[in-house]
Amino acid sequence: MAAPRRVLFLNDTARNGGPGRSLHAILSFLDPAEVHRMVLLPREDAIARLLRASHVADEIIIEPDLVENAFQPLHRAVERADLDAPWSLRGPRLAANVGRMVRLAGTLPRLLRARGVELVYCNGTTADFVGGVAGNLTRTPVLWHVRYTSVPDTTRPLHRALARSRWVRRIVCVSHASAALFPDVPAKVAVVHNAVDVERYRRGATAGCVRGAKVPDDAFLYGSMGRILPRKGYPQMIRAARELLDRCPESERHRPYFVVLGDTPADLPGDHLEECRALVRELGLEGRFLFPGFTEDVRPWLEDFDVVVLPSVYPDPLPRTVIEGMAYERPVVAFDVGGVGEMVRDGVTGTLLPPEPSPESFAAAMLGYLTDPAKRTREGVAARAAVIEGFGGVAHGRAIQREIDAALRG
Repeated sequence: MAAPRRVLFLNDTARNGGPGRSLHAILSFLDPAEVHRMVLLPREDAIARLLRASHVADEIIIEPDLVENAFQPLHRAVERADLDAPWSLRGPRLAANVGRMVRLAGTLPRLLRARGVELVYCNGTTADFVGGVAGNLTRTPVLWHVRYTSVPDTTRPLHRALARSRWVRRIVCVSHASAALFPDVPAKVAVVHNAVDVERYRRGATAGCVRGAKVPDDAFLYGSMGRILPRKGYPQMIRAARELLDRCPESERHRPYFVVLGDTPADLPGDHLEECRALVRELGLEGRFLFPGFTEDVRPWLEDFDVVVLPSVYPDPLPRTVIEGMAYERPVVAFDVGGVGEMVRDGVTGTLLPPEPSPESFAAAMLGYLTDPAKRTREGVAARAAVIEGFGGVAHGRAIQREIDAALRG
């Protein structure tokens, strides 16, 4: 029997929720008899804990020179205050981190050779650049898993050159919106939507954690999950929440609550979470609009959500919020941006709204599920069926295995 192919999964963030959970789903459904799963991370954090707890990685390698932020200190993760530090502090850190990435250009090729890596599987934007360069230096096949719909103008020429290079063999895109980045290498590109373990993500898989503890037992919960950034559209959701409560029938007005899981990552400037909290106070929604913060396991929250909301106002590639909510039999209210329309069928598994709809139309879409329980149940059941059919982990694992095999064949 042939030995498993030695694949290094390069993940460029240690905590960022969506890509890390997607990597976990990939590793969970790959056959360890076919693939030896090595994972390289920049540091110990949520993703390492998830992979270790579920035993889906054969090796976990921590490489601190895989820098997550240009201004991070040498011995800890970046904090928001680091981004506002004086240049007398940021300048030396920037220089040191540039040096670390240059050093990585030498250490990563040595690691690939020493561990007999046959394929570099890049999971993340920075990972694509780093892995693409390392693969070309060492003539090691590379597979990109693309979870973005744009790259900065300054890096676009290098991104295009690497995509066209001989050693970037396959480009797996999470949506057709992501695949649009690669019009000149169509033969390399495959669209493979994200997936979930449908047994792990299902009603009853965990106990709820919201009802009775944070909201009344009869509360109707509109839930969302993600990084709290301007492009994620949470101010639109907050304004729609105010409109919904104002329109709500008197007999039901005590029931609607709104929950957003996540935070503004410390490696990005500004604190959009605090801006959202200020808007909640301004609109008199204290106690009705909750920001519990980042959580490593969203399932206890999904258990209690009634409707999942995704208010992204940019071409969101294929947000896991949607698939995970649908797996829990929750209809989804979302804007028709990026790859969202590749998951949600309007009027069947949820409601698709035009990008940046008015607060009135957004509120009306959400309110419809409170006032029509049959619709909520019907679309929720259809949503889970759609996940089982098109976004299940087993089929996804087979598709990724085929792409790995194709990249190895060349």
